[in-house]
Amino acid sequence: MNEGGHVTTSGQALENCGKPAEPPIDLAHLDRQTMGDAALQAEVLGLLDDQLRTVLSTIGDASSEERAALAHGLKGAARGVGAFALAEGADAVEKAPDLDDNLRRLDELAQAVLTFIARRRNGTHNG
Repeated sequence: MNEGGHVTTSGQALENCGKPAEPPIDLAHLDRQTMGDAALQAEVLGLLDDQLRTVLSTIGDASSEERAALAHGLKGAARGVGAFALAEGADAVEKAPDLDDNLRRLDELAQAVLTFIARRRNGTHNG
């Protein structure tokens, strides 16, 4: 978090000990949820992108109760599209909304998902 209480954004994708990072969204799950409809996938990922940006811009200054509520909503949305690591990060914030480590981890996971969505939108994804 920065001095203003906002969650900072690193914009860096997560790596896993030198191995290629797993996509932050389970594409097989997303494909099942959208019945393979590419337009629907783009729409739901766009909605998640909007929700992530809203959560990231407000969660740092929110009360504990508001943080838990924001995290709860994000957890459900993330699970729905197959962003399971993000959902776990949101669950951790929901359970302990005042732990800076939880907020930092949620930010990292959110940035990975935002980057993934942007790359899919631009046609530069690997999946």
